[in-house]
Amino acid sequence: MSRVLTLKINGEEMTGRERETILEVAQEHNIPIPRLCQLDGLSTVGACRLCLVEVAGAPKLLPACTTYVTEGMEINTNSERLQNYRRMIIEMLFTEGNHICSVCVSNGHCELQSLAMKIGIDHIHLPYLYPKRGVDASHERFAFDANRCVLCTRCVRVCDEIEGAHTWDVSGRGIESRVITDLNQPWGEAESCTSCGKCVQACPTGALFIKGSAVGEMTKRSEFLSLIAQRREDNRR
Repeated sequence: MSRVLTLKINGEEMTGRERETILEVAQEHNIPIPRLCQLDGLSTVGACRLCLVEVAGAPKLLPACTTYVTEGMEINTNSERLQNYRRMIIEMLFTEGNHICSVCVSNGHCELQSLAMKIGIDHIHLPYLYPKRGVDASHERFAFDANRCVLCTRCVRVCDEIEGAHTWDVSGRGIESRVITDLNQPWGEAESCTSCGKCVQACPTGALFIKGSAVGEMTKRSEFLSLIAQRREDNRR
């Protein structure tokens, strides 16, 4: 059995367990912390940095998804500093891609769009980069629109950890990073792909979608990961 710890989140005293992250404890107590890369059932990578929180005594902001709680920890999840920081990250995600919500298949069902609305973003202050990105529609059932990819790597992790195919990977560095299939082959030519569709369901935006989906039709169903997440939690306990 894991040892029970006492901590404070936003001034409220609560309990957590050893080997639980700040994000997990916050979820158990219905405290919202925004994130894009984290998805229950997959490994955590701390890539999006949206879940950063303030921890008393820490010299820098810490990612809630990868930071374990400790006895007496004091955490702030929604300070003005954090709100401004998250707004900046979301604005950068919009400017570094080509996100046009009005014509996106995931309009109304997009996690990036939802986060922007919750934070109150109604316009972007940063200059748009307008990168030249293509759409890979070579797969028989699915398509990949790189313009809407936020590099959360959910597709990479679900393909590797759940399906075991490892069709998806990340190529390049920094602003040149992008997800690819089978050593940069067109998706339709990727021999490792099992056409399971798990990557499509795990994608938080309209980057991966089912062909034939109209604007606003592409809802995502990641329920298949809930059982896996519960098994991991049981094993950890």
